[in-house]
Amino acid sequence: MNLPLLYDWRKLQLFCESVFIRAGVPPAYAATVAESLVEADLRGVDSHGVVRTSIYLKRVVAGRIQPEATPEIVSDGTATVLLDGRNNFGSVVGMKALSIACERAERHGVCVVGVKNSNHFGTGAFYALKAIERNLGLMVMSNASQTMPPTGGVRPFLGTNPLAVGFPAGEELPFLLDMATSVVARGKIIVASQKGESIPLGWAVDKHGNPTTNADEALEGSVLPVGGPKGYAISMFIDILSGVLTGAGYGSSVNNMYENWKEDQNVGHMFLAFDIGKFMPIDQFKRRMDHYIRSIKAEPKAEGVSEILIPGELEHRKTVERKRDGILLPAKVVQELYDIGEQYGVPLAPAACELYEGKTS
Repeated sequence: MNLPLLYDWRKLQLFCESVFIRAGVPPAYAATVAESLVEADLRGVDSHGVVRTSIYLKRVVAGRIQPEATPEIVSDGTATVLLDGRNNFGSVVGMKALSIACERAERHGVCVVGVKNSNHFGTGAFYALKAIERNLGLMVMSNASQTMPPTGGVRPFLGTNPLAVGFPAGEELPFLLDMATSVVARGKIIVASQKGESIPLGWAVDKHGNPTTNADEALEGSVLPVGGPKGYAISMFIDILSGVLTGAGYGSSVNNMYENWKEDQNVGHMFLAFDIGKFMPIDQFKRRMDHYIRSIKAEPKAEGVSEILIPGELEHRKTVERKRDGILLPAKVVQELYDIGEQYGVPLAPAACELYEGKTS
């Protein structure tokens, strides 16, 4: 069957939202999950996009995600909050944590929200962008199931525990760092495996600890920490803040959403929001950020380099491009979404771009 591969982001988001609703997810929560997935695809982080729809639905059906549960505050120190996600979708829990962090930061100057009993929460940029819209600074992190060995080890013990940091600017684009603590997010290796593509040397090792370019072997083995022992150390501190401190799983006790169907994931997150206006007027800060960014971009460029970019700039450009031209999905993902649509009575075809220039599977 030839299926179009190019999809309008709004219609794709509506498709995903409708599917989740048909699967029993409350409409408001379904909208949040769908927005999180499509936002990742728009930014070019395809490993965290609609490719995750299937595994999310499978965990709902298996009872390993509780889509109707309401996250609740279990410890409240005004500027420090512990939130129990009650095993709802990670993006639903994350948005609740973000809302608390931002609202209290606006009142008290700063707020730290720790989260336990959550699930995979998508990209950190999803939350940082929303804090930036409120003229707040945000640092958000999460732990994850074991895919990365400690430096000197062979067996996976740590997750590719991500870190995102966002600051608003004025006329320039905001600063938006969103990174895994591995050389590459494991999701990119999953995408390479689905496409039947090899991966660059240095991304991962096989189950015996040997370097590999085979995506399937890498998925059986481990991804490597960015910067060697430095990435390993950063992953540890994220695990301590997100897992050890919150009461969530940590290290080997964060469960794999693809492999463990008997236990909840118990992922932990940490959100730190602060009100820039408590330090200086926000307009002054934005002018200083603009000057800072322009100064960096005006620095002498290495041979062959046409432009110096800031963190988040490539993803912003990708978002503009994909909103205009459509999101091009791998044939395997399209088939998966088509099958999901058939299962839940939500056709995928209306989400396709009207002019997909012959791009079909």
